[in-house]
Amino acid sequence: MDTSEIRRRFTAHFEAGGAWGAHTVVPSASLLLDDPNLLFVNAGMVPFKPYFLGQESAPYPRATSVQKCVRTPDIEDVGKTTRHGTFFEMCGNFSFGDYFKQGAIELAWDLLTKPVADGGFGLEESRLYPSVLAGDDEAAELWMKATGLPRHRIVGLGRKENYWSMGIPGPGGPCSEILYDRGPEYGPDFDPATLGPDMPVELEDRLLEIWNLVFMQDELSAVRSKEDFDVAGQLPKKNIDTGMGLERVAFLLQGKQNMYEIDVMYPVIARAEELTGRRYGADKVDDVRLRVVADHVRSSMMLIGDGVTPGNDGRGYVLRRLLRRAVRSMRLLGFEDRALPELMPISRDRMGETYSELVTDWDRIAQVAFAEEDAFRKTLQAGTQIFDLAATEVKSSGGGVLTGDKAFALHDTYGFPIDLTLEMAAEQGLAVDEEGFRGLMAEQRQRAKADARAKKGQHADTSVYRGILDAHGPTEWLAYETLTTESKPLALLREGLAVPVLGSGEVGELVLDRTPFYAESGGQAADAGRIEFDGGVLEVLDVQRPVRGLVVHQVRVLEGEVPADVRELHAKVDPEWRLGARQAHSGTHVVHAALREVLGPTALQSGSYNRPGYLRLDFGWTTSLTPEQLRDVEQVSNEALRADLPVGWQYMTLTEAKEWGAIALFGETYDDTKVRVVEIGGPWSRELCGGTHVDHSSQIGTVVVTGESSVGSGNRRVEAFTGVEGFRYLARERDVVAQLTGMLKAQPDDLVSRIGDMVDRLKATEKELEKVRLAQLLAGAGEIAGAARDVGDVAVVARRLDGAGGGDVRTLATDVRARLDAGRPGVVVLLGVQDGKVSVVAATNDAARAAGLSANDLVRATAPHIAGKGGGKPDMAQGGGTDVTGVDAAVEAVLAEVGRVRGA
Repeated sequence: MDTSEIRRRFTAHFEAGGAWGAHTVVPSASLLLDDPNLLFVNAGMVPFKPYFLGQESAPYPRATSVQKCVRTPDIEDVGKTTRHGTFFEMCGNFSFGDYFKQGAIELAWDLLTKPVADGGFGLEESRLYPSVLAGDDEAAELWMKATGLPRHRIVGLGRKENYWSMGIPGPGGPCSEILYDRGPEYGPDFDPATLGPDMPVELEDRLLEIWNLVFMQDELSAVRSKEDFDVAGQLPKKNIDTGMGLERVAFLLQGKQNMYEIDVMYPVIARAEELTGRRYGADKVDDVRLRVVADHVRSSMMLIGDGVTPGNDGRGYVLRRLLRRAVRSMRLLGFEDRALPELMPISRDRMGETYSELVTDWDRIAQVAFAEEDAFRKTLQAGTQIFDLAATEVKSSGGGVLTGDKAFALHDTYGFPIDLTLEMAAEQGLAVDEEGFRGLMAEQRQRAKADARAKKGQHADTSVYRGILDAHGPTEWLAYETLTTESKPLALLREGLAVPVLGSGEVGELVLDRTPFYAESGGQAADAGRIEFDGGVLEVLDVQRPVRGLVVHQVRVLEGEVPADVRELHAKVDPEWRLGARQAHSGTHVVHAALREVLGPTALQSGSYNRPGYLRLDFGWTTSLTPEQLRDVEQVSNEALRADLPVGWQYMTLTEAKEWGAIALFGETYDDTKVRVVEIGGPWSRELCGGTHVDHSSQIGTVVVTGESSVGSGNRRVEAFTGVEGFRYLARERDVVAQLTGMLKAQPDDLVSRIGDMVDRLKATEKELEKVRLAQLLAGAGEIAGAARDVGDVAVVARRLDGAGGGDVRTLATDVRARLDAGRPGVVVLLGVQDGKVSVVAATNDAARAAGLSANDLVRATAPHIAGKGGGKPDMAQGGGTDVTGVDAAVEAVLAEVGRVRGA
């Protein structure tokens, strides 16, 4: 049974529902959701989390889905076990206060054991072992009732295996896993009645968990660990959250050994076999590498499909790591050419049967993936050189361990996977400080998490807002219809707590029953304006939606004081602000359409921000735009404005919007039942958008593109001004041109050539001055060489040079060394001081090196005195420092080092 049929049967089973009621089939959400605690959706329940947490009311009592998931902690284990994969699909059924334990058990058992001819999976009952939380007699009884199994077939496991929580106070509950006995070839015989509380390691491959039923019933007040927590009481509504691993069921039903051999993954392995000449099953090490290739190629494709681009942190780093591990594995298998263009289309063809967007968006996906491989191939060459230098430095100092910071720098700066660094170090006879490397990686992850939490702002704890919503219902939001409303206050808050009054100058939060203010979303900044009442005025600083349906205004009291029980308020949006915001948001859509017209349909928006008069738009693209392309984007945009294209919007289902050709922003979550599609000029620009817009494109005024830059590998950013701000920008440029024409006594059309001539003359003059300066510098080389001091049998030049930079010092050191007597050992160490920094260069002649003196050691001798570092080869080395006060001591250290080596 192929995976597409497994998906179909799963959703069809729950859509029918039987005695427990039909389930709403919910399409898979994007792998990217707005959750500060998650890089990616890592479980089927994640899109439903607001319903389980009580933050939002579920729109249906029961649901089922096949959700795309990515888990990153197991990357190192990919390919080594039958269970670990990065991307996977989780089949789930969910009950929001509807059926509970009995329904979940009966529905799961029925699907697993129902004959294939009747729409089930036809698994043998004798191989299935339900497990329950030890002590959950209710669940055990329900299993026996539903299945007819004897009590000893119901396995009791401890909290580690069979209790679910989010790791923080909140909902939790016991679990019931369904285990499949794969047979004695996968582990020793066992007695189910004696298992527990922990699953023996030797049985993890034999008793394969294929489905987990979570009975969400407890309110947890403290969670100290997975097995140590306090239960404060029962949840007001009991919920069901289940997950059946699609890949695990697939390799059972397809008679395969593991998930890498199923129909949607093995074709990649087969192609890798053809390319490398290796055979799957012939060598354990090669098998792991081939599995890594199959998993990482698929996972990378799915991440790029949902809008991730390679980068050095967060989601981008995970994608970069996956792509590079796949490429590296192919190289270790002996394939040196570009691998992804050969492998990823195979995965597209298999996964595209279910996820059609992989096919329709293939050009963009391929562009991102293949560009990353090309960059990594260059990185391997450059990074290998850096590694060789680091390894040489370690060995020359007598060490045997590459430090954690060196390994981290190779990883962070050059994209070297740690396993590559470990392998290359082993080849050089070196170890790697893995603990230090892991510590630096952990610090980086903590910083990323802290940044993500900070970006969530003051609405991280939504319980107070949820309480307001439950008590008063949703805000009547009128931003599309009007700029003013007569409103009543529902809540007055300061620092998350209700207050009776806000005094003059104080900042707090105000919730109204109705509002005309646009709340920040979709990249559009919140409206500005005022809220007036009898006796006072409030300035609106920000407007947010901390929970769906509730609009919260952050306000500052300008006049009077506002009591919580004030009867009536007059809310007024600043009309100039709103006009500028409408121009900027519609301008963003225009620039996006222009980019796609100039660059092609793969230039898709990946993020945006607009405020009155200004917009920035991020889009997937791997190279910088040329000046000509930027001019073309600006011209196409302004031609659209001049054409006075009509701007309109209408509501439809998400499916209808996609069929209509509307573009959705990567990573955004949209309502499945109703979305708003904004179009400019009909099909020229159609996007899902909840922002405010002009009525005709001409009302944008102007679009002035001001620049383009990189915001990470595979992602570019265009910035522009609109409306009055665009004209102001052009006026400033006109003023600059006027000043230059006046200064140069030239016409505007002649400015470029005149300034170009001036720059050429300036460069030529600088070169002549450099020649003169260098000649003066070298003129003193003879005098410096003549002042060499004898340290034993060595002629030593060690001195300070004020005003000399690194290049000067190196040139002079080389010249002075050439002037020393070649028949005796000679050493030159010069310390240049310029702009508060020290540059050190050491040079030795052949006789000095034969006498045991090394330029590398001499530079190192200066380092502690100038707060610096450095190194190099025995004949020439250089370094630098930041402590100018230690230069004289560094000179003395050089003399002492020569004396130590020569016994003088």
